[in-house]
Amino acid sequence: MLTSVQLSALFAPDGALSAHIENFRARPQQVELAQAITEAINVNGQLIAEAGTGTGKTFAYLVPALLAGGKVVISTGTKNLQDQLFQRDLPTVRDALKVPVTIALLKGRSNYVCHYHLERAQTEGVFKTREDIRHLGKIAKYAKVTQTGDKSGLADVPENAPIWMQVTSTRENCLGQDCPQHKECFVLKARKEAMEADVVVVNHHLFFADVMLRDEGVAELLPACNTVIFDEAHQLPETASLFFGESTSTSQFLDLARDSQIEALTSAKDFAPLPLACDALEKAARDLRLVFKKNEGRMPAHAALELSGWTDALTALNKQLGALNELLEKQAERSEGLENCHQRGQALASQLKQWQDGDVTDKVRWLEIFHHAVVLNTTPLSIAEIFAKQISSHPRAWIFTSATLAVKQNFGHYQTEMGLLEARTACWDSPFNFQEQALLYVPQNMPEPNSDGYTEAVVQAALPLIEASQGRAFLLFTSLRAMQRSYEILQAEFDRKNLKYPLMIQGEGSRNELLSRFRTHGNAVLLGSQSFWEGVDVRGEALSLVIIDKLPFAPPDDPVLAARIAQITKQGRNAFMEYQIPRTVINLKQGAGRLIRDESDRGVLMICDPRLISKHYGKRIWQSLPPFKRTRDGLEAVAFFSKDLEKKASKI
Repeated sequence: MLTSVQLSALFAPDGALSAHIENFRARPQQVELAQAITEAINVNGQLIAEAGTGTGKTFAYLVPALLAGGKVVISTGTKNLQDQLFQRDLPTVRDALKVPVTIALLKGRSNYVCHYHLERAQTEGVFKTREDIRHLGKIAKYAKVTQTGDKSGLADVPENAPIWMQVTSTRENCLGQDCPQHKECFVLKARKEAMEADVVVVNHHLFFADVMLRDEGVAELLPACNTVIFDEAHQLPETASLFFGESTSTSQFLDLARDSQIEALTSAKDFAPLPLACDALEKAARDLRLVFKKNEGRMPAHAALELSGWTDALTALNKQLGALNELLEKQAERSEGLENCHQRGQALASQLKQWQDGDVTDKVRWLEIFHHAVVLNTTPLSIAEIFAKQISSHPRAWIFTSATLAVKQNFGHYQTEMGLLEARTACWDSPFNFQEQALLYVPQNMPEPNSDGYTEAVVQAALPLIEASQGRAFLLFTSLRAMQRSYEILQAEFDRKNLKYPLMIQGEGSRNELLSRFRTHGNAVLLGSQSFWEGVDVRGEALSLVIIDKLPFAPPDDPVLAARIAQITKQGRNAFMEYQIPRTVINLKQGAGRLIRDESDRGVLMICDPRLISKHYGKRIWQSLPPFKRTRDGLEAVAFFSKDLEKKASKI
């Protein structure tokens, strides 16, 4: 059992980490966090730990995890973080500690090339573009040489390329033991390595999908696991809600129609009705999406009933699915693929019926509209009881850590939402000197956020600072519409003022590609919405100004939020203060956290929303942010950059 003295020695200036890792610096907060995690592991306890930016929380949990002696599952927020942990951080700490620990990476099955579906795509695939055919050739070559089959290892084919859907498997279309390529399966190989490893890195989506669906291999890991560590744990309520509910997408109906069509061509060529039924199901699924005129959004199920064509489209989908299922049942014995399609069709019929007729006590039924699909969701109003039951099933340590979990160092919101009322909580501030390194600026005379012209006012207030900082700015928006409108205004203003800062906007490329360009330019201005509020790390002078247009309250018309607010209000509680404010604080802390990423970083955080000052809850929000020096004087904010540039000039 690792003692406090031994742990402190490892993190000391002359310790194992410092000796092996270049530029490693011991921080008191990091050591205290590592000690708290060690204590939780030793007693199979629950720990919720907020550690501010720069604490070094990754090493703080990796050291105890590698020295604990049991099996550890580490779950991260994204696949990018998974890869970083597995490829860089874990090997670095393991080498420093000189411990013979085996590590493994486990992702969802859609991340691995499937030999069976790759072969089918090569022989029977239907391709929409020449690029699909070109990508398929690269994937086929990759499959012959790769050890893992992980699509992230093939940089030549973008992760969002449409061809991946044809050469990877899903839970529905995997043939399992009946697959002729079963022995070569990359998914099974990854699971086997995970079962044998001491430390396994997964992501939150995989963890919860598996805990609920018993599908991707994590459920097999948990019985032997001594410790589960959730990094970026602030994302868990959203992710857990998604998987503790049920969802059915029109994409699943389209996939079934496509796969049944391919199976019909190879195993039931003499049965003409089957391809016709596939076409009919595909049309019915597309028609359901066409009921909605907007490109994306959410709505409660009862609102869909008021839409022209919705009831008829849903009836048609049920009818065509039933017709296809009848035909598949007659042909199922002719191949494993047809049998698999038959089982999938039956499951989809059951899910569709459940969504239409099932019990929704303590749940909310809603739809999410995407560009090419509609998802029918049923989400629990509270996940606390479900999650508490999951983690109490076997004695092990559960660690929840993030830079943003508390409101003014109070974890009550998170504990209530996750069912972790007995967990120990602890908070460590960032070691950065925010009073010296950063300024929080809230401009005066801003209109109300819901007023006409607000976005124009944000850009006009931001322009003097963008010029003063010589670009080097992130503008973070709470809506895509405001982001797009601001981009148009800035383009015009940059042209009018002859400003040469590269102007970039979310959607021009992948997030990693945009960030790489932003760092390379060194004076760019990047506009982003939700996906840029967190998980983005730009250190140094390339980013010196972060501008946030509004306090990130969840949209009031979000059906899940509305249902949860109604439930809390019905219980006689204050939903705004208990639920909406804490969520807003955590989101804002994530956005603000993009600014100062290093001891030498300097910059201005500009929050344009006047409610931060004018509303009674505003003080609670800004007091939850790091201890920035604060101002409402635009000239002082501009002067911050003047001092910055003077310092830079004096070093030349």
